[in-house]
Amino acid sequence: MKCLVVIAHPSTDSLCHAMARTAITALENHGHEVMIEDLYASGFEPALTLQERQSYYGAAFDTTALQEQIDRLASAEALVLVFPTWWFGFPAVLKGWFDRVWAPGIAYDHGADLGAIQARLLRLRTALAITSLGSPWWVDRWVLRRPVKRVLKTALLGTCAPQCRLQMLSLYRAERLAPKEVHTFCRRIERAVAEWT
Repeated sequence: MKCLVVIAHPSTDSLCHAMARTAITALENHGHEVMIEDLYASGFEPALTLQERQSYYGAAFDTTALQEQIDRLASAEALVLVFPTWWFGFPAVLKGWFDRVWAPGIAYDHGADLGAIQARLLRLRTALAITSLGSPWWVDRWVLRRPVKRVLKTALLGTCAPQCRLQMLSLYRAERLAPKEVHTFCRRIERAVAEWT
C-alpha cells in the first residue's frame, strides 16, 4: 500500500521519533511505499491563513501553500500518525495539519445545504495512530474516555474516510518507562503493521 506517515514532535531524539522509525522500517520491510510528513522538520505552519478561511465555503479551497501535503494525503491508502498526546489532545502542529489539509474539496465536500459533509478520502483503507501520554492508562480511558481516539475515529475518519479502519496504540506513563517497556511497545507497532500485509 501507499502509506503516509505523519510525525508531530519537535525533538528528533524523542520517543515519538523512535516509534516513527520503528513504523517506517516495518512498513518498508513489508513492501509498502512510504511517504513521510515530518511536520516540525518541514516547518509546517499550523494556522489556517485568512485566504484559506475565506475560501472555505467558496467555489474552491485555496490550496496555494498546501499542494504537496494535499497530494500525499489524497494518494494514501494507509495513514500512520505518530504524536504525543498533550493535555489529552493533538499537538498544535497536528491539529493545524487537520485544519488546513483535511479541507473542503480535499478530505470532504460540503453538503449543498451545508448539512452533512460528503467523504472524499475513499482510498484510505487503514489508519494507525501511535501516541505517547504522560498519564496512566486509566485517566485516559476511564476519566477522559479516550478523547483523541474518539475525534480520530468519529469526527475525522468517520466523516472523511468512512471505510478506513483505525487502530490506536497508546504508550502511557511515557516519561517513566524503562527501555524494555519501550522495546515491547515497539514490537506492538511492528505487529500492527504486519497485519496490513
